[in-house]
Amino acid sequence: MREASALPGVPRVHHVRGVSERRLTHVTHPLVQHKLSYLRDRSTPTVHFRKLVNELTLLLTYEATKDFPSEEVEIETPLEPATVARISGKKVAVCPVLRAGVGMLDGVLSLISSARVGFIGMYRDEQTLEPVEYYIKLPSDLAERDAIVLDPMLATGNSSVAAIKEVKGAGARNVILVCIVAAPEGIERVHGEYPDVHIVCAAVDRGLNEHGFIVPGLGDAGDRQFDE
Repeated sequence: MREASALPGVPRVHHVRGVSERRLTHVTHPLVQHKLSYLRDRSTPTVHFRKLVNELTLLLTYEATKDFPSEEVEIETPLEPATVARISGKKVAVCPVLRAGVGMLDGVLSLISSARVGFIGMYRDEQTLEPVEYYIKLPSDLAERDAIVLDPMLATGNSSVAAIKEVKGAGARNVILVCIVAAPEGIERVHGEYPDVHIVCAAVDRGLNEHGFIVPGLGDAGDRQFDE
């Protein structure tokens, strides 16, 4: 495990890489953890929960995109010509897993306003814990883009794996999975199928309970966002 910091003395992320080039970034920045503490609190009302999901996603997206390739371009500033760096290519497609992932979408788009958006509709069968797909709509040019899949809770990993399969099947060049809370079981499930997928999260929790929910977790992210 290697700890990296954005500023000297300020821990920011943990990068974990295994022998199979498995990729995990656990963002430990104090601001991220502060906001996550309120998401976990059962007394946090829906309106604040939604706002915190948006803010946390913005911070996680900052880390998720730091390895994007860039290219030099020539521009004219108000004073003189300059060579500057810009992200190269057609950039990004953002694909939230419905419904809970919708609450994360604006956080990404606030940083990457030019991103194309796709939607992956799935729900979990509470008996089998397997995903049931009911809607897929992805950008037609996904093969020319990197894909960011948004799924706030990486629990069993079944839904995330199914979503990644869809975007990879549509030709995505590279896939990043951004979640808020992950369980070790979910991380292993995703990397067992797709070791190249970069997982970015705010927490790696203890594990799953007998119902397949993350503990300590923060409850059902969809229900808490949409007040059900």
